[in-house]
Amino acid sequence: MAIAFSITSLYRIPKPSLPKSPIFSNLVHIPTTKTHLRITPSLTSTSLSLFTTLPITKCRPRSTTIRSLFTGIVEELGEVKQLGASADGGGFDMKIGAKTVLEGVHLGDSIAVNGTCLTVTEFDTQLEDFTVGLSPETLRKTSLIELKSGSLVNLERAVQPTSRMGGHFVQGHVDGTGEIVSMEAEEDSLWIKVKTAKSLLKYIVPKGFIAVDGTSLTVVDVFDDEDCFNFMLVAYTQKKVVIPLKKVGQKVNLEVDILGKYVERLLSSGFVDSIKVS
Repeated sequence: MAIAFSITSLYRIPKPSLPKSPIFSNLVHIPTTKTHLRITPSLTSTSLSLFTTLPITKCRPRSTTIRSLFTGIVEELGEVKQLGASADGGGFDMKIGAKTVLEGVHLGDSIAVNGTCLTVTEFDTQLEDFTVGLSPETLRKTSLIELKSGSLVNLERAVQPTSRMGGHFVQGHVDGTGEIVSMEAEEDSLWIKVKTAKSLLKYIVPKGFIAVDGTSLTVVDVFDDEDCFNFMLVAYTQKKVVIPLKKVGQKVNLEVDILGKYVERLLSSGFVDSIKVS
């Protein structure tokens, strides 16, 4: 029996109805299995029709000291192989083809997908893919809702104590989304302007850090009257991240610099005044 799902309806009600969707149509429901203990073979990149669970290897999740801190330096571009309802019916699964981020991977590891920290629930190093779960809340708050089979995504593993901090502190906790309003080339570089909510724009400052789809970037200018900011991508970066592949009108995930939030919190709590008194 074919069951069709639509993640776009998640914007309206907590438990969406099941209209037809080009992304999640023709899914075959498979009885619940312990997918967290099995590694699932990939399907072709053009097929979203079947969810089969074929046991290959049993892996046990391991605990890691640092699981949710990233640098914003994209390690590779992965390709979405499969999207659809999870076996337990509690959300959605996304299978992504990758190579670099699978090196040393374990169940339960954190991988940032377009800047969204997600947990590895299955992986297959021979077929070169891994699976992450997507909750309805994740789809509502991020641009992952626009993904489909064949989409490219930025991938980065969580840092370890010995990792170099090449970008800035990125948590993988998306603050919101922005809309690309312009993309203009200058020589071999690319100017991109993004519009976002005022609640996020207040944390964005010229020459400050921001993570756009998980990529650590430097803000060039902020246009308060337009609710916009811009940044520039050099030729090398354009080849390594997914942002230049997007079009005007598409969404990007945004995570502002956490330091700005801490400063705001300290000021609003009266911390500075307490220091003056002491």
